Amino acid sequence: MRLAQQLAVESDLVTADLVEVTEFPSLAQRYQVRAVPRTVVNESGSIAGALPEAEFVKAVIAAAQSR
Repeated sequence: MRLAQQLAVESDLVTADLVEVTEFPSLAQRYQVRAVPRTVVNESGSIAGALPEAEFVKAVIAAAQSR
């Protein structure tokens, strides 16, 4: 969560929304959240689990480019 927020602060090309899935079960179902953290990129790609910063950034870029 923190890394996604930091990316959004650093780049105008990134936005980050944090959602408590227990409060929004329809979103959890829509994005197939079965464990947290789960990062959804561009409505299509996702990253499951916590990653070190460098790996997280690479995973976000890869997910964004695979669109």
